[in-house]
This record gives sequence, C-alpha cells and structure tokens, in this order.
Amino acid sequence: MICVRLLPGGDYPARPPPALLPPSPAALCVFARGGSRGDGHITMRAMLQGEGQGEPAREGLTPKGAEPGKDAQPSRVKPALPLHRKVCYALGGAPYQLTGNAVGFFLQIFLLDVVQLEPFHASLILFLGKAWDAVADPAIGFLVSRSPRRSWGKLIPWVVCSTPFGVLFYTMLWFVPSDSLSVSLKFFWYLVMYCLFQTCMSCYHVPYSSLTMFLGGSQMDRDSATAYRMGVEMLSTLVGSGVQGQIVGSHHASMRKRCDVANGTQAGNSSMLPDVLENTRTAYVVASLVLGSLYFLSCLVLFLGVKEQPGRYTPLGKTRLPFFASLRAVLSHSSYTRLLGGFLLASLAFQLAQGIFAFFCTHAAGLPGSFQHLVLIMLVVACLSIPGWQWFLVRFGKKMALFIGLSLIIPSLIVITVVTHNFLVYVFMVAVAGSSLAVLYLLPWSMLPDAVDDFKLQNPACLNLEPFFYSFYVFFNKLAGGLSLGISTMSLHFAGYRATDCTHNPQVILTLQILMAPVPIALLLSSMAVFFSYPIDEKRRKQIRVEMEVTGRHQGQTERPESEAS
Repeated sequence: MICVRLLPGGDYPARPPPALLPPSPAALCVFARGGSRGDGHITMRAMLQGEGQGEPAREGLTPKGAEPGKDAQPSRVKPALPLHRKVCYALGGAPYQLTGNAVGFFLQIFLLDVVQLEPFHASLILFLGKAWDAVADPAIGFLVSRSPRRSWGKLIPWVVCSTPFGVLFYTMLWFVPSDSLSVSLKFFWYLVMYCLFQTCMSCYHVPYSSLTMFLGGSQMDRDSATAYRMGVEMLSTLVGSGVQGQIVGSHHASMRKRCDVANGTQAGNSSMLPDVLENTRTAYVVASLVLGSLYFLSCLVLFLGVKEQPGRYTPLGKTRLPFFASLRAVLSHSSYTRLLGGFLLASLAFQLAQGIFAFFCTHAAGLPGSFQHLVLIMLVVACLSIPGWQWFLVRFGKKMALFIGLSLIIPSLIVITVVTHNFLVYVFMVAVAGSSLAVLYLLPWSMLPDAVDDFKLQNPACLNLEPFFYSFYVFFNKLAGGLSLGISTMSLHFAGYRATDCTHNPQVILTLQILMAPVPIALLLSSMAVFFSYPIDEKRRKQIRVEMEVTGRHQGQTERPESEAS
C-alpha cells in the first residue's frame, strides 16, 4: 500500500521526484479507518488539503520560494469541453425523443381507432414489444462493451449503422396494411415492426447515452453536456409530438365529429366513414416520414461533430468480464440499483399519464379537438424549464431538485381528473406538469454518471462497463413505457372499451380517471421514497470528484517519468 506524503505547511512541489512516485496507479489507496467508508473519504480530503489550509490542493501549485510562472510545472488540468461538441452531442439525442414520444402519445390511439384492432391485441403488441426490449437492451449493451475500438470510435459506429434501419421500421410502424388482411396478420405485422424498430433504437440509444462518459472534460463539463442534451431532447419531444399532433390531430377530431348528430350522438362506427379513416391513415404516414428525416439528420450531426475521448477510467477497450459477471457487478452496486428503482417508478407514473392523456381528453374531459394543443403547451414549458432546473440543481443539489420537481405534477393530475370541459384550466395544469416533466428528463440522467463514477472507484478492475450501465437505464425507461401502455390498454379492455363506439359506458370513463391520477400519484410517491434512500448527495459527489482527480493525477505523474526514461 502506497501512502501520499504530506509536506509541512501544506506546500506541494510541482512534481514529486521519481523516487516518491507510486509504482502503479492501482497501488494508490484510500485509507478507511475501522472499515468506515466515510472516514476514508475524509482522510482523502485531508490528504489533498494542506495542514491548516482551507482550499483543496490543485495541480501545478508553486513551491515555497519559487516565483510563479518560472519554476512551477504547467498545470495538467483537463481542457474544458468545447461548446460545439456539447451541442452536437445534444443533437444526437433527438431521435430517441422524436420517435419515442410520438409512439408514447399516439401509438395506442392509432392501433385502436385507426387500425381498429381490439384492445386485447393492441395491448399484446405494446407489451410484447417492450418485453423484447428486456432482452435487446442488456444484450446490446454487452455487445457494445465487447466490440473493438475502430478508427472512427467504438460507440459511434453502432449509432450510424443502425440509423437507416431505424428510420425504415419506424415508417413501417405507422403504415396500415390492406383492410383485406386478417386480424392475425395485422397483429403480426405491427408486432414485428414494433420489435424491429425497438431493436434499432436500442442499437442507437445505448451507445449514444454511453457517450456521456467519453466526451472529455471535467465532472462539471459532463453535467453541462447532460443539461444541453436534456434541453435538446425536450425540444425534440416538443417537435415530435407537435409534428405528429398537428398532422393527425385534426383528423381525429373529424372522426369524432362525424359521430355527432343534431339530437345527440349516434351509435355508429368509424368503418362507415372510409374517406375520413383513409385520410387519417395517410396523415400518420406523412408524420412518420417527417420525423424519420429528422432522425437521420440528427445522426449525421452527431457523427460529424463528436469524437470519443478515452480516459483513465474510460479506456474504450473491450470488457474482460463475461456477460453474467458483468451483470452481477453492475446490479450489485447499491447506488445504481436504487437509482434504477426510483427512475422506473417515476417514469412509469409519467408514461402512464402520457399514454392515456389523448384518450382522457377525447372521451372523459370533453376536449376531443384540443389534446394536441395541450400536449404542445406541456412540452414547450418543459423545454423552457430545463435551464431553470439546471441552475436549481447546481445551487441546491440534485436530490432537492428531484423531490420538488416530482411533487409539482401531483396537484396538476388531481385537477385534470376532476375538472372537465374547461380548456383554460387544463392549459395552466399542463404547464405545471410540463415543469415537472423537465425534472424527470434532466435529473435521473444527470445522476447516473455519479453512480457510474462511484462504481469505478469501488471496483477499479471493472472497466469498460459503461454501455452496460446505460443499457439497463434505457431498458427500465422502455419497460416503464411498455408496462404503462399494457396496463392502460388492458384496463380499457376489461372496462368494455370498443373503438367503434361513439359513446362509452361509465366504467370506461371511471377507468380513464383512475389511470390519469390515483395510479400515477401512488407511483410518484413510491419513487420519491426510493430516491430518498439514494446515497450520493452533494457531499458524496464532491468526494467522488476529489478521489478521481487525485487518482488521475498520480496516474499522470507515474507515466511521465517512465516516458522520459524511455
């Protein structure tokens, strides 16, 4: 075990003599008195501070008696992450939100009202598609971690090669085959297209999200890049849902109006309106082509503007651990598993309300032609709220921002469920919900790199597992989406919902109200309880940063004399 020597008075030499350097970076130890991890972190902080000094040590400090700028060695501080790289990296996250939110908001109503599948078949498509992700995401994460580093990177080749297929299968997902096809063939078509699209999106998003750890720069730069990414993803959510909603929303309103007659609502069905139904189907295909084009352009910007940067703990090599050993190592880390659990519950709550919102506005709230405008307002507010929440988490901490942000949506859901036929009240409530939605987008993804860094410090021999961490994060987000759509669709099935009905029985309305507020609120409260036990607070984050900096510093000091000797 090698100890870091402290010189009297807290003055450090610019570079220690080779005789005092540790033989290898793996030999650097953090003292833990009596087995206490917290004492070990305090000892490391004391080692990095001079005796009686209040400021942490920094690289390149001038020794006693030397003039600044002459005898001091130049600082080896990491260069700041360039703005253009942050922006290009952020734009690369657009496809996941462009397509994911269009699917989340509109796939359920598309399968039921446009394709006119039974709720049971629609729920099977949605649930089995997400179950396929249960295999695809971790498997692709492992394959990415085992893939070699090529001349243009290790992660970006996965992103680029999967993009053309992702665009193709996304377009096919919104195409309606001939009405002459049997119900079983239609079911098979949408199930296959949905699974293939989800696979391509996993091949894109798992390596893309792992790029956070390979952008270069400091922990603060990484948090800043994550904020840029979340801002762009919120804007992409706005664009995706806005484009889809504005193109298809008026057609859904037309289908609804055709059911109205002067003395009330007729008990007809939309199959009697072939012109309106065909126009609605065409509108969905047009919207998919527009979003597919934006998907491709975002991938192109990422490819041209971002270069992977390996580091001390992120060498971008192949992982040496087999699949199940990697799985056990990742899922045994308590900070990560608690973050996963809280993220799953919060994401399930939001996606359940998101998936049922169009149905609720159309059939329970009396606003059939307004839900696309409400979605647009919610996403605009969420996009504009990202900078404010980024400032708040820097000022008051990530856990505090998370608790306050998730709490905002609870009164909004209650009011939305109780009030009907009042567009202005809904505008105000969805604006508040949009601010809460911004927290769900920003905070969990901002907290994940901290958990990964904590894992690396505790397991220095387990390298190149970043894709594994991010693949499970992506998987749990998609699992929440699949569970929410499956739960809501099966609930409507048991309540007696039929797509061809112009009016619905009271059980259907009650089911929509329960799915809109009580269930999401219970899930949100459960997620906040899990996040409360998450151990990485602001004090621990600073300790992680200090430990990683000192380990990287001694790694650099070890390598310099060796290179000079050679």
